[in-house]
Amino acid sequence: MNLQQYFPVLLFIIVATLIGFALLVVGRVLGPHRPDEEKLSTYECGFEAFDDSRMKFDVRYYLVAILFILFDLEIAFLFPWAIASGTLGLVGFWTVMMFLAVLTVGFIYEWRKGALDCE
Repeated sequence: MNLQQYFPVLLFIIVATLIGFALLVVGRVLGPHRPDEEKLSTYECGFEAFDDSRMKFDVRYYLVAILFILFDLEIAFLFPWAIASGTLGLVGFWTVMMFLAVLTVGFIYEWRKGALDCE
């Protein structure tokens, strides 16, 4: 391969970086800088903060969020299979059935562990 073929890409990256930095510098130089007490204060829903921002969350909140992302992404793998299911034949069908079986076992495990219970 000839490295001269990549020159337009390199030029594009350099020009984009220069334009980005130029816009940041122009905004910093020409923008108004008038900080006051109100602008520098902590903003939380229109009223003063009443508690520490580092309060602890229940682990179940994160667990439900991770489970949602996990199962949502696994279900997204079914869309390409559904489109190509006619050409995959019996091997493709049983491969997806095994995938769904593992997904179902994981779901049942999480259900029995109580990860989906809301209290």
